Amino acid sequence: MAWYEEAVFYHIYPLGLTGAPFENDYNETVHRINELYPWVDHIKRIGCKGLYIGPLFESKTHGYDTTDYYRLDRRLGNNEDLKNFVSYCHEKGIKVVLDGVFNHTGRDFFAFKDIQEYRENSWKKDWYQNVNFWGNNEFNDGFSYDNWGGYNTLVKLNLFNPEVRNYLLDVVRYWVREFDIDGLRLDTADVLNFDFMKELRLLANEIKEDFWLMGEVIHGEYHRWVNENTLNSVTNYHLHKALYSGHNDHNYFEIAHTIRRQRDMGLGNKVHLYNFVDNHDVERIYSKLNNKEHFPLVHIMLYTLPGIPSLYYGSEFGIEGKKERYSDDSIRPQLDLKQLLSEDNKHLKLIEKLTRIHNEYKQLSYGDYRELSLTTTAFAYARDNVLVALNNSDDVAYFDLKVEGRYIGAFSGKIVTSEDSNLHLVLSANQGEILLPYE
Repeated sequence: MAWYEEAVFYHIYPLGLTGAPFENDYNETVHRINELYPWVDHIKRIGCKGLYIGPLFESKTHGYDTTDYYRLDRRLGNNEDLKNFVSYCHEKGIKVVLDGVFNHTGRDFFAFKDIQEYRENSWKKDWYQNVNFWGNNEFNDGFSYDNWGGYNTLVKLNLFNPEVRNYLLDVVRYWVREFDIDGLRLDTADVLNFDFMKELRLLANEIKEDFWLMGEVIHGEYHRWVNENTLNSVTNYHLHKALYSGHNDHNYFEIAHTIRRQRDMGLGNKVHLYNFVDNHDVERIYSKLNNKEHFPLVHIMLYTLPGIPSLYYGSEFGIEGKKERYSDDSIRPQLDLKQLLSEDNKHLKLIEKLTRIHNEYKQLSYGDYRELSLTTTAFAYARDNVLVALNNSDDVAYFDLKVEGRYIGAFSGKIVTSEDSNLHLVLSANQGEILLPYE
C-alpha cells in the first residue's frame, strides 16, 4: 500500500493562483511561492494528503515552455524558496508532486538557442525531433521542427536520443535531491516515448520509496501506460467526462459503463487512476453542471468510485470558470484565500466531510466495487461494505438493495437496517447518500 493510493490530492496552478505576469522578462525574482503557505494550511484543514503543484520551473509564459529545468521560475521565487515550501508541506503531512514537462521545451531553452546560433554545426541539433534546415517557420528561424499541438513555441524533444533522456533523468535526480519531491505528473504523457517512461520508472524505483509517476493521458487504453514497467497512474479523463455529462444528461449508465470498461481493461481496485472533476485545462465543474444541485452528487462519486480523488484549487468553494477562446486565465485565476474563507460556504463543508470519510474508510481506496442498482437517474454501488446511492432526478427515488447489515447515513444521520437481505432506501430529488457500516 503506497501513500498515493489512499491520498486525496489538491491541485494548484501556481502562476495563476499567485497572479504572476503571463510573460517572464527574466529580470526580477519575485517570491510569490511564499504566498502559498496559507493554502498549505487550508489543504491540511480539508484533509488532503497530496499536493500536485506545477508547472514550477523557469519558462517564458504559461510554464509548459521550459527555459531552465534547474531553476524555479523567477516569477515564483528561487530554489531556496521551493526547497522551504516542500519542507513545509512535509511538516504538514502533505506529499508534493511536481509537473515533469519532458516532451518539449520552450524556444529559450539552451539547446534550442544553440541550434539557432550554429544551425547545422550545433552540438544540440539532434536534441529536437525532425529539425529541417531546408524549412522555416513563423519566427523565421531558417529551419523547421516538430512541435506539440501545432505550437512552435513548444519544441518537441527527441527522446530517441540517449543524451536527451539522460539529461532529463538527471533533472529528476536533481529535483529529488534538492527539493525532496515525492512524485511527478508527466505532461503530455500520451505522446511521450515509452522507452523513456520505462527508464523513468526504473529511476523512480531507485531514488525514493513510493515515488509516484502519474501521466497526463486524455484518450486511449489506459493500461498501455499504467503497468509495472511504465507509470503508476494516469489522469482519468474518461471518468471526468462521464461525471459531468452523466448528470447533465440524466444518464447514470454512462458513468457505470465507464467504470465497467476500465475494469475490463484490468484497471480495477488495484490500479488507482487519478480522478478529477476539473483542472487547469478544463472548465470548472460548477460552470459545467446544468443543475447546480448536482455539485454534491458529482463530488460524492469523485470520492467513492475507484481511483484517487483530486480537487482543483478554488473549486471546493464552488467557483465558476469557463474557457475563453484565446486564454485559459479564467480557469487559472488569482484567488484571495482569506476572502474565500470569510464566508460560510456549503460546498467547502461538503468537501471537508467527504475528505474525512475518504481518509477514515479505507474501503474507498481498496474496496471491491460492485453495482447494486442502476437506472438513468438512480444509481447505487458498494465499495466493500460502504454503500453509495444517488438520485439525479427532480423526483423521489426508491432503492431496494440486495445487501445485508446495518448502516448510518453520512449526511442524514439516519440508521437503516436490511430486512431479508434487502435494504430499502428513499432519496429526495437530487440527493446523494453514503451509507457507512453501523455497529
